[in-house]
Amino acid sequence: MVTRPLRLLMVGLLLASLAVPVAADTPKDTLVMAKFIDDIISLDPAEVFELSGGEMIANLYDRIMMYEPEDTTRLVGGVAESWSVTGNGRTFTLKIRKGLRFHSGNPVTARDAAYSLQRVIRLDKTPAFIVSQLGWTKDNVGDLVRAVDAATLQLTITKDFAPTFVLNCLSAGVGSVVDMKEVQQHERDGDLGYTWLKTNSAGSGPFRLRQWKANDSVVMEAFPDYRHGAPKVKRVVVRHIAEPSAQRLQLEKGDIDMARNITPDQLAALKNNPDVVIGTYPKADLYYLGLNQKHEHLKKPKVRAAIRWLVDYHGMADTFLRGQFKVHQAFWPSGFFAALTETPFKLDVARAKQLLAEAGVPNGFPVKLDHANGTPFMDIAQSIQSTMGQAGIKVELVPADSKQVITKYRARNHDIVLLYWSPDYMDPHSNADTFARNPDNSDDAKIKPLAWRNAWDIPGLTKKADAAVLERDAEKRKQMYLELQRTIQQDSPFVIMFQSTEQATTRKYVKNFVSGPTFDTVFYRLVTK
Repeated sequence: MVTRPLRLLMVGLLLASLAVPVAADTPKDTLVMAKFIDDIISLDPAEVFELSGGEMIANLYDRIMMYEPEDTTRLVGGVAESWSVTGNGRTFTLKIRKGLRFHSGNPVTARDAAYSLQRVIRLDKTPAFIVSQLGWTKDNVGDLVRAVDAATLQLTITKDFAPTFVLNCLSAGVGSVVDMKEVQQHERDGDLGYTWLKTNSAGSGPFRLRQWKANDSVVMEAFPDYRHGAPKVKRVVVRHIAEPSAQRLQLEKGDIDMARNITPDQLAALKNNPDVVIGTYPKADLYYLGLNQKHEHLKKPKVRAAIRWLVDYHGMADTFLRGQFKVHQAFWPSGFFAALTETPFKLDVARAKQLLAEAGVPNGFPVKLDHANGTPFMDIAQSIQSTMGQAGIKVELVPADSKQVITKYRARNHDIVLLYWSPDYMDPHSNADTFARNPDNSDDAKIKPLAWRNAWDIPGLTKKADAAVLERDAEKRKQMYLELQRTIQQDSPFVIMFQSTEQATTRKYVKNFVSGPTFDTVFYRLVTK
């Protein structure tokens, strides 16, 4: 029998061997992937709110409700096997699947599921709003989220949401079920295991976490007793390789099995390589500019309007973003219910100059643009710097690691930020809740959506978003979200530019990689080599 310390040593040796590019095939039982992972801040599902972290926990944990790799468009039970709704639609009773085990060997019970949701509310980290909007607070969550017995989870909500909306919320990362006993064993000073779980896992998903080294790698090991059976590979190693050209080189040499961030120009050189396959996966990720309304000029409506006409959307999409981004200018991605697909803006410097003159800044003004220091952010930022400069707006680029950009943004310390957003669950309220709601614009607000991060005080829009999520008539609800999108498209601190398409490039022997529409519907358990 291979002991745990020996297994860890083997993983360490594997990482060490991968650190130096050599012309050798990767181990047959290990998927080695290159990906930008410098945005990972935590791997605690109560805190994860970044794209890479969401992908990792999707493979480490099962959620109460899930989108499975076999069909990423259909919501199904994860830890929950069945459910019913009573009490005028406000009481949800979910039955937990029999025989489930955590990685520790502990059984998965309704008590674990209740503890997991209660923990999200009590820790109150960034994604907690996904379930706190159901009416759960630190004071009442113990009564409204409870285990009736080991097999029965009962949830009570305080508003008349549609059942499908509630179930979709439970499919978000905060719906991950953690091993209560394991987490409590690592609790320190009443932190609910938070310090430990940032860099460890306690799930029942297809893989368990073996190691996360910031800006370096994530190593996962297959869980042989997973409910769908053991994953096809025994180990997944995700390496942070910041240069697309380095990802391409190592893929061609066979040092890695998959590259996730190769740029269109690099991909063009691979199209005739018989040893690699380029996979295309439409995504719901949106790339946008956030304009801080505390800035003396950015808070002016006509300045915001001018900036919309100072982005070369089509020029970028047709050149260095070709094949990986399409122009999209609304807060809900195309391809989904209630999506607005109109794209009224294009680069028009003369029009922008007129608007700036009307705003009282005919000669422009200086402004800083925060962005990640990797691809495609660098290229997009440089294009924006150039086109805004044509109207006199002097843009200073401030590149940094993704997690540093995100942390600064969450503190409202930016002028303009270039970032991405992906839905947390497949309902238009997922994005309306952050782009079109800001119930408290004070600096010490409890809820801090994207509108708050940009200091945009919108009581009227907040009421409209609150009404839309409660509307039961599907067509009326659709029209309400279309109206919200048009309003924000025309005048808001958000300049939404693109919707992404992932092009993951693999060695030809890699099969069955699944990258669904959202950042946390990316799955490794079906991959074969």
